[in-house]
Amino acid sequence: MTKPALKYVVAILLNIAVFSPANADSLENMERERAILVYSFISPDLDDQQRSERIEISRNRLIDLERLFLRDKSLHAKNSAHIRAAFENYDLTFLVHAAAETDLLLTDHWLDQLGISTQSLMTTQLGPR
Repeated sequence: MTKPALKYVVAILLNIAVFSPANADSLENMERERAILVYSFISPDLDDQQRSERIEISRNRLIDLERLFLRDKSLHAKNSAHIRAAFENYDLTFLVHAAAETDLLLTDHWLDQLGISTQSLMTTQLGPR
């Protein structure tokens, strides 16, 4: 992933974290944990062991949070654009469940949904544009 692309992803994750309301519902809690997971995928500061541990912790939390969201009747009744978008983007919203359904690792599923292949990652170079 190029340095500008990494900055873009981190900026999005920070916006999600900063602009989330204080009384988080199940969707916001799930989004926050998913942002932590994605950061663990792309963080250059983590070694392989740390990355693996953080991904496993987030994966376990997301399993529960995804189930909570799917069972939260109050959110379904609101039918806001945010909630509709979550269901329309199932493969990225419910990342753990979607990865299990496609029988892929979380990172592989996430990259596949973003249209990033191993080949494109291998040919990426760091440097100014």
